[in-house]
Amino acid sequence: MLTLDTDITKINRIGATTAKRLYSLGIKTARDLLLYFPYRYEDFRAPAPIGGLSAGQSANVVGQIEHIHGRRSFRRRLSVTEAIVNDGTDSLRVIWFNQPFIARSLAVGDRVSLAGKIEGDYGGFMMKSPVYEKITAGGGLHTQGLVPDYHLTFGLTQKQIRFLVKEVIDLADKFPDYLPPEIVRGQNLLTLDKTIKKIHFPDDLNDIELAKKRLAWDELFLVQARSQLTRRELMLTRAKAVKFREKDTKTFVDSLPFRLTDDQKKAAWAILNDMEKTEPMARLLEGDVGSGKTLVAVIAMLNAALNKKQSVLMVPTEILAHQHFAVISRLLSAMKISVGLITRSKKAIFPEQTDKKINSSFIIQNSKIIIGTHSLIQEKIEFNDLSLVIIDEQHRFGVDQRRMLMQKTSSRSATENRQSKIENLPHLLSMTATPIPRSLALALFGDLNLSVIREMPKGRKPITTKVVPEEKREAAYKFIRDQVKEGRQVFVICPLIDPSDKLGVKSVKEEFEKLDKTIFPDLPVGLLHGRLKPKEKEKIMADFLDKKTKILVSTSVVEVGVDVPNATIMMIEGADRFGLAQLHQFRGRVGRGENQSYCFLFAESRALRTAQRLSAMEKYSSGFDLAKVDLKFRGPGEIYGTVQKGFPEFRIASLFDHELIEKTSQAAAALIKKDPELKEYPELKEKLGEYEKRVHLE
Repeated sequence: MLTLDTDITKINRIGATTAKRLYSLGIKTARDLLLYFPYRYEDFRAPAPIGGLSAGQSANVVGQIEHIHGRRSFRRRLSVTEAIVNDGTDSLRVIWFNQPFIARSLAVGDRVSLAGKIEGDYGGFMMKSPVYEKITAGGGLHTQGLVPDYHLTFGLTQKQIRFLVKEVIDLADKFPDYLPPEIVRGQNLLTLDKTIKKIHFPDDLNDIELAKKRLAWDELFLVQARSQLTRRELMLTRAKAVKFREKDTKTFVDSLPFRLTDDQKKAAWAILNDMEKTEPMARLLEGDVGSGKTLVAVIAMLNAALNKKQSVLMVPTEILAHQHFAVISRLLSAMKISVGLITRSKKAIFPEQTDKKINSSFIIQNSKIIIGTHSLIQEKIEFNDLSLVIIDEQHRFGVDQRRMLMQKTSSRSATENRQSKIENLPHLLSMTATPIPRSLALALFGDLNLSVIREMPKGRKPITTKVVPEEKREAAYKFIRDQVKEGRQVFVICPLIDPSDKLGVKSVKEEFEKLDKTIFPDLPVGLLHGRLKPKEKEKIMADFLDKKTKILVSTSVVEVGVDVPNATIMMIEGADRFGLAQLHQFRGRVGRGENQSYCFLFAESRALRTAQRLSAMEKYSSGFDLAKVDLKFRGPGEIYGTVQKGFPEFRIASLFDHELIEKTSQAAAALIKKDPELKEYPELKEKLGEYEKRVHLE
């Protein structure tokens, strides 16, 4: 008997190979399968008459097989199955490649439902390799109605996912509905079981909208409830005040080779004021790519160090940690501040101490500023008078990291004694490049104060962005060569590491070979991707920073924070495979020096929709504007939101849905005020516990 916890291998027709592919998508149980939502729907509610078809359209055709046979194509060494289907208005030629079993499973006289793209064929029309179903009393799961499409991995098909979801869909009735019933009724929301059934197999577009509304409510409400509980806990905590060292701070700022912007000054002042209080700071510093958030963080860490206290800067990648270590060590060298680096692959300290054994324990004991990745949480580290924690560009919000770091800085946990004040908690600063209006940030994260840096540093020139058609590729290569001759450097970004015939997408390995051997054989070209060993990555980035490498071909590992002032060109292959927010992050890797910089976008798709979406990169330089444009380009029925760095990864809810955020905020506040221990809502309490546990593990 199937349950929500049934292992995926126990569901009908799932073998070891398929199970492994499902595991790679995070699907291990029947529950996971039901919570793996489609990202869009094919609308095949009305079969198209063959007599009214036109080339290029995606259509559902229902008709009778008049002729079908299979043959071998010796020239191309593949099997071909051909059929003629008639629906009374006209006939349609259908052809399948390398699926010889179709000629055995379908016969003349069978009624079939076909779904696919229509192509012109010798004065008539044809379908190549359409999805097909034999018509039965139950209707077509894959070719009729609103047909769900899911994100796939290599070797899995839409048919397989749909079939498996259909097998377990009745288990939706077993999901405990954690949203309080008064909220479900008061907001006219679907119950959770109906929501799950409708999101997978809707009868109409209204079903999709109702399901999306409920799921978006859940996502936002869980964040709001967690925020409310965190706010209550913070009221029971205390931090050590960090006194503002005005004279030394001014000396440091005056020594910089540039002037702070007004926004940087305001943000730094607000943070320093927060740190002087005994209530733990909980502040979000928001600024677009390249706006100078890191320097503001350095000013805060400097003041902690001058008070003989420690700071931690936690960043998402080793490349970024190594870069921050180098930059911050250089900036603070005259101030005699010790800086440590702790990542999985490297431990280091500045000023360098070659006669000592440099390990995590030594760094903790001898550094005032510690920079690292998640290793800071995962290793058995006890900090020495930690007073400031800075979380940079986290996919998850800083509250969770605060909880983990609390265990390393406080001897008494909130759960041990909620009536006692918890002493010596660090101040918390989270930084994000995700653009979000102040009103929404305050509504969504009520336990935070917000600082926004809108100004870009003086002297920064706008980056010229162009979508480059394939016929102008050679001209782009010539321009790149001219830039390199003038001493500049180039990033080239590709979506994949290895070649993929199935996806037809460029890989870094292919592109590196082409640029290194054919296009720029006389120039030093580097290759960077996530599968390289940490020391290899470090060497490659060091060579690029030292200008030994002129062109760096990379995957998205350079997306966040990497700073190479001499790089003036960002060339992105397969730009249509990335979201606008990610493209904006890539673009932010150039334009950091005094020279004019350029971003060239190459797309594999020639669709009008792709061209319109990418043209927004030419038009807008603000991440906030691009985030709004990205929302507009979500297609009909597309339910997945964009990845929003620094914030929870909403699959369905939007950070721009003012009304829904406000409603969930009010509902969560009222509920937590009424029942702060959630004694009346055990399902919600359990769900919030699962949510936090999942975030901790990630």
